[in-house]
Formats: sequence, structure tokens, C-alpha cells
Amino acid sequence: MDYSESTPLTHCDSKRKMLVMTRTNRVLQRWTLAAGFAAIIGACAATPQPAPQTAPTPPSQKTQAAHTTVEAPAESTVTYNAPVQSTSAAAPGDPRGTPGGPAFSGPTGPFTPTGNPDMDAWRQDFMARATSRGQNPALLYALLKDIRPLDIYLGPDDRSEVANQAEFSKAIWDYLATAVTDNRLQTGQQNLAELGPVFDRLEQTYGVNREALSAIWGMETNFGGYMGDFSAANTLANMAVEGRRRSFAEGEILALAKIVENGYARLDQLGSGWAGAMGHTQFMPSTYLSYAQDYDGDGLANVWTSAPDALASAANYLSASGYRFDQPWGIEVLAPQGFDWGMADGNDRRLSTWIAEGLSPIRGGGFGVDASDYAELWLPAGATGPKYLLFRNFEVFKTYNRSNSYALAVGLLADGLAGQIGPVSSWPRDIERLSVDQVKQLQSALNQLGYEAGGVDGIAGSGTRAALRRFQQANGLVADGYPSRPALDAVMSRLRS
Repeated sequence: MDYSESTPLTHCDSKRKMLVMTRTNRVLQRWTLAAGFAAIIGACAATPQPAPQTAPTPPSQKTQAAHTTVEAPAESTVTYNAPVQSTSAAAPGDPRGTPGGPAFSGPTGPFTPTGNPDMDAWRQDFMARATSRGQNPALLYALLKDIRPLDIYLGPDDRSEVANQAEFSKAIWDYLATAVTDNRLQTGQQNLAELGPVFDRLEQTYGVNREALSAIWGMETNFGGYMGDFSAANTLANMAVEGRRRSFAEGEILALAKIVENGYARLDQLGSGWAGAMGHTQFMPSTYLSYAQDYDGDGLANVWTSAPDALASAANYLSASGYRFDQPWGIEVLAPQGFDWGMADGNDRRLSTWIAEGLSPIRGGGFGVDASDYAELWLPAGATGPKYLLFRNFEVFKTYNRSNSYALAVGLLADGLAGQIGPVSSWPRDIERLSVDQVKQLQSALNQLGYEAGGVDGIAGSGTRAALRRFQQANGLVADGYPSRPALDAVMSRLRS
């Protein structure tokens, strides 16, 4: 697994220590409640979707370089009011929309100039290409007639705001401090209580734990407090004109058209965040078409104003991605003196192997996972910081957003909602981190020394960390692959010698 700098907090607050039932008892009680609710409404549990053979499109696929994360949404005092529960006996499922309805009709042009010649030229060209392939010209005109340039894509410094995200400038503990907060935990717990029957039904139908769903919801939009005030069509049009992801953006615009054609949403509902992701749980349009769900049986998958629909959609996506119910995403561990940190190399090993090497849960007790299961040892801040064995569900979180730091924030938030605040270990705040330029210097030096760090891009991904581990092993240093100032100094000293 690659490390991407950004996110979540070391969240230790003694005031928040809670009495919680054991995991087993909590699960048994939860399933008992779910069964009782199902009996009342006459619902039938559906088998969770199997993991797809190929990875699904991430719901919140941001415009970002590899190994990045997304800034946690700003906290809001907005809380979600629990809806009146439907008495429908139908289990959540695919939206019906309006099959057989009349085709979208209306004007097909001409467009009013946007004030940006590149945008005007792209729009005309895209319209010509799309309509030549059978797309409805009236619907495309309605989607694109009001597009306008956005500074985050096409302003004077058009690439800075899109590319300069918090993951490149924040230490992981600083990112976590904005993602896993007391306010977010309190709001999440309130929603878990108010929407208890909804979460019962979603766990029963999709096999995804409520805390994980709530954590995704909190990370994506602060529980609906901020879903973005952009037009999805306008944002995607700007992305296409900006050019780096033109093909992707154009495909998403066509997916928007399909959503309207199918009767799943109206044009005026298609609001999004800055990268085109929509609703409470931030689905890209194409992901919406593949995974969006209708919780209440009204025929629609209203991810914008129906939290149950949005949560069902996220549960469907996570289930299809291989989520394992009541299995950990990761377990913080202790390592014995003399442990070989070179084993934190991104490879999965059986839990029995890690136990034999002396790793143990930092909170004591057993792992609660079969010894034959596979896990990876991850050192997000090197050998002196928190250490985690990562299991399958961590990878599932990363299908939502490929950042390790994002997935860690989701995991810690989910654990906190279950009453377990982490990490237990402290972050090594005294170790100087590297700037982007210093990472480039490290990469270049490692390459010159023959350790093959790969491209000199300033991103300390898996290739850079593996090369640094090899250098550390060869020179008798702690081989944790953490790109710190002491590590850079050691590499530069060897290069000059």
C-alpha cells in the first residue's frame, strides 16, 4: 500500500472514554434489533453483492495526482433530522426511474458565449461528437448552456488550487486533527441513534457496518452539512476544458445525461462538489449509475436530499467492493525490540506470521481475526509512530478514495463511533518532515546511489519508500522507509562520500 501524506488526527480525549459492550454482544444485539425491525415491516434481507472482478469506479473520484488525499470537509453545525420511516416492505434496491417516459425535449441551441474561447470551442466540439453518437441534443444543450469558467480550473493560476491539496502540505497528524474530531464523533453518534432503523436495514441488506457507513458520510460531506454548491455539469465541463482528465470528464457528463434520461433526477438537482461528486456520500455520475440505491421505494435514488438513499448507495458500493461485515479495517499493534521494520514493505502476510514475529494488539487481548487472514504492516509515520496491521476493509475504504490517509481517517472515525478512540501511540511530531522539494532531492539522490526510487516528482509514494528502505537496510539504519529529514541527511551524506 502506498503512503500518501495528508490526513487525520491522533485523537486522544479522556473525556470521551465510553462504556461499550463487547464487539460480540454488540453485534448480537444489533442483529436482533434488525431482525425485529424486519419482521415488523416484512422486509426480506438481500444477499450482499460479491466483490467485482475489477475495482469499481471510486464514488468520490477527485481530480488529483496519485497517492493523494482530499481535505476533510469543513465542519458544520448542520445536523440531519431523522425522516419519518417508510413502511414499505420492499428492501432497498435499484431505482426504477421513469422507464418508457417521453424523451427529453427542448431547444438545441445556440449557445451564449461563456467569455472563455477555449470553453466555447470545447462545448461545440463535444456537442458535435456526442450527438453524432446518438446523444439527445436537447438534453446536452440543457446541461451545458449555462456553463461558465471556474477559477479553480481555468483561473490565472488554474492548476494551483486543483493540485495543491492539503495532503501535500500537512503532516498526517494534522490532517487527522481536521477529520476525526469531537464534533464529528458527536454528530455521527447522534445520526446513528436517530437513523437506527435505517442502519439496521442497511446492515442486514448489504452487510456493511453502520460505523463504517457513518464514517464515510462524515468524511465526505460532514453528514450532509456541506455537499458542495457547484453545478455538476459546470464543474465537469471546466475539468474537460482544463484538459488533464478530459476523457474522464466527458464520460461523466454523458452519465449525468443518462441520470436525467432515466428519470432518476431532475436537471436542477444535479449539484456537486468542486470535482463533480454528488450528494451526501459524493458519488461521481458514472458511479451513481452503477451503484445508487432507492431506500424508500419511491423509484428514485435521491442522494442529494435523502440520507437513507445516499447511505444505501454507499453501502451497496462498499459491499460490491468486498467489505467484510464486523471485520476490522486495521489494528494498532506493538512490536518487540529488534523487530525487522523492513517487513513493513507493502506486502500482505498471514496473521499467524505477524504473531510469530511478535506483533500484538496495543490494547491487549487477541486480534479477533482468523490467523489465516492476511494483513499488511503499515507505518504511517515511521517506526516511532503508530503501527497498524491493515486488513481487507482498509483496501475497501481506499476504493472510495485511493489515499491511505483518507482510509485511516475513515477507520479511526468508525472506531470512535463504536467507542474506541485511537491511535493509542503518539505521533512523532518532533521528527522533521520533508517538503516537496526535499522529497525530490531524496528521490534524485537515491536514484544516483542505485536504489531506484523512480520518477523525481516530490511525492513520497511506495517506490520512494521502498528505495529508502533498501538504502537503510544496506547502511545499518532503522529500515522503516519514512522520508524524514534524518533520512534525507543520511542519504545525502552517503552520496557525498
